[in-house]
Amino acid sequence: MTKYSTLFLMVFVFFAKNALAQSTLDSIQSKKDYVSLDEALKNPENVYRIDLSNQNLQVADSIWSKFTNLQYLSLKNDHLKEIPEGIGYLQNLKVLDLSGNDFKVLPSTFSNLIKLQELFLNDEKYFKFKKNIPVLSTMPNLKSLHIENDGLKSLPKDIYRLSHLESLYLNDNKFREIPTELNGLKNLQFLDLHDNKFTLPSQNFQNQNFGYKIRL
Repeated sequence: MTKYSTLFLMVFVFFAKNALAQSTLDSIQSKKDYVSLDEALKNPENVYRIDLSNQNLQVADSIWSKFTNLQYLSLKNDHLKEIPEGIGYLQNLKVLDLSGNDFKVLPSTFSNLIKLQELFLNDEKYFKFKKNIPVLSTMPNLKSLHIENDGLKSLPKDIYRLSHLESLYLNDNKFREIPTELNGLKNLQFLDLHDNKFTLPSQNFQNQNFGYKIRL
């Protein structure tokens, strides 16, 4: 195999993986959104998307086990001080939005979310990124992580444990430079750092080769 055919194969695999991931997310988005838990519970095995944003609901852990095919869940802006451990029963979950809550740590049951691809943890005033690395690192298919507007000034040294990450969103934080800890994320393809507090103009970074696409 020539170097050109090898390069072609690498490019083909890269775009094929991205197309498959996008196809999966498009499929999830085409399903009906259930915004009422009572309605969703009438036929839970046929529910693929639940959006309980801005409802401040307290849901018993045992309820979640009924949604055997759930792929998308939003509990955004529900002011949860603790995330329900029962979410760990959702073994087909692919997208989870927990933005705008008041919790500090994710439950250990999240290690069961083996199909989770995208996690939103935006606008979390109390979220402890470092303490959550052990749980986040147990999700083998977590490709996209959103930690936007969380007041971050630095990253945990052991962020390299999130080795499957391909996209990381750190916009609207308080970074003054591009964190060197990102060098440990060998599969990272896209980084969003816009609206941070860089001491140097963003154009100073444009000609540097970080090994991934970056938005400043």
